[in-house]
Amino acid sequence: MAKKFNILQTILLPTFIVLLSGCSTMNDVVRVKESGSEGTTQVYPITEDQGWKIAKTVFRWEGADAIEEHRDKGYMLTSSGMDLVSYGAVMGAWIEPVDEENTNITVVTKRRLTINLFTTLMESTFHKRFAQAVAILKQGKPLPDVAPKKETE
Repeated sequence: MAKKFNILQTILLPTFIVLLSGCSTMNDVVRVKESGSEGTTQVYPITEDQGWKIAKTVFRWEGADAIEEHRDKGYMLTSSGMDLVSYGAVMGAWIEPVDEENTNITVVTKRRLTINLFTTLMESTFHKRFAQAVAILKQGKPLPDVAPKKETE
């Protein structure tokens, strides 16, 4: 019995503590964006309203859960759940008008579990999907509810 307790004490308990201490939250997404330490920004030839619509659509295309909109502060937050290769992610998009025809879009994605090797959405994927949605709108078409095929498919 004492050996079983030693195994729990020396291996499982520290592992569990490390796993719990490395969890990212939506607050972490806001904090790293505000500090400027993380996030990817691109300027798109769209209005601020189009930026909001596209960002929400891209998050939905990529399997996000409920989207928290903080329009008065210029950002939205969401998350994605666990799948076969990832414990999920927490994500945010900042929509900041440059002028009437151009908008800065910044996205921050963080793995829920910091030691996880994979994430459900990468910042580069968000921007690829965002550009794809911009092209759809520029063609005068509505954004589909279901994600179109990726350009590399």
